[in-house]
Amino acid sequence: MADTPFDSFVILAAMRTGSNLLEESLNAVPGLFSHGEAFNPSFVGGPKKDELLGMTLQEREADPGLMLDRIAAAEGLNGFRYFPDHDPRVLERFMRDRRCAKVVLTRNPLESYVSLKIARKTGQWKLGRARDRKDERILFDPQEFEGHLEALQGFQLTVLRLLQGTGQTAFYLDYEDVRDEDVLTGLVTFLGVPVGAVKPSAKLIKQNPSDMAELVANHDEMQAALSRLDRFNLSRTPNFEPRRGPGVPGFIAARDLPVLFMPVRGGPSERVTAWMSKLPGGLQGDFTQKTLRDWMRAHPGHRSFTVLSHPVVRAHRVFSELMGNVGAADFRDYLKRAHGLALPRPDRSGAISAQERRRAFLGFLAFFRASLVGQASVRPDPAWSSQSALVSGFSQFAPPDLIAREDELAEALAHLVSRLGLPMPDLPPPPAETALAEIYDAEVEKAARAAYQRDYLVFGFRAWRDQAA
Repeated sequence: MADTPFDSFVILAAMRTGSNLLEESLNAVPGLFSHGEAFNPSFVGGPKKDELLGMTLQEREADPGLMLDRIAAAEGLNGFRYFPDHDPRVLERFMRDRRCAKVVLTRNPLESYVSLKIARKTGQWKLGRARDRKDERILFDPQEFEGHLEALQGFQLTVLRLLQGTGQTAFYLDYEDVRDEDVLTGLVTFLGVPVGAVKPSAKLIKQNPSDMAELVANHDEMQAALSRLDRFNLSRTPNFEPRRGPGVPGFIAARDLPVLFMPVRGGPSERVTAWMSKLPGGLQGDFTQKTLRDWMRAHPGHRSFTVLSHPVVRAHRVFSELMGNVGAADFRDYLKRAHGLALPRPDRSGAISAQERRRAFLGFLAFFRASLVGQASVRPDPAWSSQSALVSGFSQFAPPDLIAREDELAEALAHLVSRLGLPMPDLPPPPAETALAEIYDAEVEKAARAAYQRDYLVFGFRAWRDQAA
């Protein structure tokens, strides 16, 4: 429609959220046409339809973008309903299209879950007359519901991120709003088709008006299961750390053997590289994504690995390197001015007391934490970024086959090379952590856990002293 701000619209919803009723109400408005589940993998538009806008299911499968084009080009303002399990190939395209209006329809996930279970059990997906309603009770399955909830939240977060990333807004409404005349009128106005008051369709009625206790046979069990759910995600470990790239240039491969090392900065990289150098054929590095793909094609059956270090050990290793870097004067000055961290200077013998070293290390851990949660003007360097963020970054290119632990490195590498039918080269011994042991205590462990709480959670690290024992 030439006089509207949009060429098309999409109703972003899920099964049993009231999308049928919303579509019926919109289709009653002159100039508005919603074409059902246009991208449902099992049918085109609706279960009993052979084609939509001149396209069959097979034609839509071959070119789903053409279906979007036809919806946008059809007379009037045309749209469709899109659910989490619909064709993913079109999601990015229509979400980034500012000429496609976004309507987000949600419902209490417990209600949609119960309604979905009843519909599947009765085979009744729409209801036009109360006397035709099929009564049924369902059994609540906690694991099934958590899967239902996770899928819904994942889809809604994807939609939200795409809207945020493209600077768009959507019209949000809830299941209860679908029968609200004012909300429907506002929606049609948002779509650019003001026609006065819009009334909800009278063709469909609510299918399950009963209380939950009447719809769910194991209602008490359901309540107990729901009480264990973290509804507000309060147990989540906040993650404000910027996403990392895959870091391909830092990868190291055996030139003639199918072994690839994905180093975590601050980890035992020198030790692992020294071990790899004993493999036949030498090493290859300085990769680009293209040259790494070439290496992978040339080494079928390749195995990649990375190595995690205990957060306290890794942080102390990075701290020691920064302390010994004479070229880091600007960084030292920044730490002093911005974070009040004056690094100790060696005495005449070149030594730093354990007390001064411990104070400086605690200051560094506080700085690491501030940097990772966005409270420092310095972007987190890979040297002190969380290991979980770095490993996630690897996965943007390819996830490692093996995630080894530094304190179990010999066993992990022996297993890796045995799978490849190779002899195990000698692994250099681990460095003694004498300097760390001198200053380590419960306060240091607490500061490291505060800085790297996600690593402790995701990888299950215990206190360093307990783990070392």
